[in-house]
Amino acid sequence: MNLTRLIDTFYFTPRYHKIERYADHAAEIQNRVFQRLISRAANTEWGRKYGYSTIHSYEDFAQRVPVNTYEEMKHYIERTRQGEQNLIWPSEITWFAKSSGTTNDKSKFLPVSRESIRDTHFQGGIDAVALYLHMNPKSRFFSGKGLILGGSHEPNKGTKGLVGDLSAILIENIIQPGGYLRVPSKEIALMKHFEPKMEAIARTTINRKITSLSGVPSWMLVLIKHVLDKTGKQHLEEVWPDLEVFFHGGVAFTPYRQQYEELIQNPNMHYVETYNASEGYFATQNDLSDHAMLLMIDYGIFYEFIPLEEVGKPNPKVVPLTEVELEKNYAMVISTTAGLWRYMIGDTVKFTSRNPYKIVITGRTKHFINAFGEELIVDNAEKGLEKACAETGAQITDYTAAPVFMDANAKCRHQWLIEFAKMPDDLQRFATILDNTLKEVNSDYEAKRQNNLALQPLEIIVAREHLFNDWLDMKGKLGGQHKIPRLSNNRDYIEEMLKLNKN
Repeated sequence: MNLTRLIDTFYFTPRYHKIERYADHAAEIQNRVFQRLISRAANTEWGRKYGYSTIHSYEDFAQRVPVNTYEEMKHYIERTRQGEQNLIWPSEITWFAKSSGTTNDKSKFLPVSRESIRDTHFQGGIDAVALYLHMNPKSRFFSGKGLILGGSHEPNKGTKGLVGDLSAILIENIIQPGGYLRVPSKEIALMKHFEPKMEAIARTTINRKITSLSGVPSWMLVLIKHVLDKTGKQHLEEVWPDLEVFFHGGVAFTPYRQQYEELIQNPNMHYVETYNASEGYFATQNDLSDHAMLLMIDYGIFYEFIPLEEVGKPNPKVVPLTEVELEKNYAMVISTTAGLWRYMIGDTVKFTSRNPYKIVITGRTKHFINAFGEELIVDNAEKGLEKACAETGAQITDYTAAPVFMDANAKCRHQWLIEFAKMPDDLQRFATILDNTLKEVNSDYEAKRQNNLALQPLEIIVAREHLFNDWLDMKGKLGGQHKIPRLSNNRDYIEEMLKLNKN
């Protein structure tokens, strides 16, 4: 028996059998999570405010505690960042995952407790391996190292805590044997600047036995191309012949799959999607032939869902996991061991199975572009355009924007189609101001634009007069309340408009 099968038999298989219980015991499992969360937080400031000590059922909880966005919880989170404790969760919170911002903030700072690290994020990583080994019995996963590509962190000003990318927080807190099984070293993994980090990772891993990759597809693709350039090889299996799986998440993999398959031509290479956000680890693909992901229901997360048509209403309908319907879009609401309570994370999902519960990510609750992890929202776009118009004398009639996915040279960008009522005095200066303003208001966009590595400068195409009205007319939607989609995460709309723009 090889090492992987030995570890799988004695460590991962027992856990897999527990995961199998998801199919028939979901209500019971989620109720245990719910009771534990309420009990643990009863004596926090939040718990006292909403009377957690006298909550005995989900119905009590739903009646007393409102659905929250970051704005509603920000006051408690900011006080926690300043060093106050026992506000939203009883154990000390000093770590904060920095995520893309809201309408009023460049960044969100999401609390990360020791329980959420251990019982949610780390358990999610362990279970991703358990599920993969079950899908691939011939795996030799533990015969080599796993290459994890993550971000960085920095001191939390004014307190002893730290803030940073979730991946950096997990790398900083990883314990053996997890630390032994991964590369690069913690010092390299946590380097702040991506370009020297990429070089250091390539230099120290080219001659190692790598069996797995973990990271965001767009960033990992840049690293892979650098490794190939550095070694003079055409395909990654020439560098790492034992590579067998890429655990990916953060952005949709579909636009990148073809490039990965061109660069990794090993027919035994596998791709496993995970749903690991700053707020929690939610789901993992458990069938290589099905892109839907298994919802992980025994971590420190209690799930609720808002039908998409209810989002934005003063008192939206909210349902627990056991009441969801298949093939219907829901906004996801979570309560966690990091003190996020009935927190709407902004993602929308659709259930493809209830036995067990499996989901696909369908988007965000608002228009957005998140093709490369930049999470650009309409408010960001409006602020950027407002400033660019003010400084160049331009006036805009209408606009839309969409991603241009990576070409063979790993180049990608945002493409803006803008109809001007008054042209800017300098179109290139307009584009530069827009680009720079987006960096100022959105930290994730800023990170992806750093040194043009993952995201190139944006491109502006001038739309002919009446283009957008003609497009709406073509769709039978001219007039009334129909609007141009401002930001799209795919190119369906913009390709139609570009074709019409040439006619």
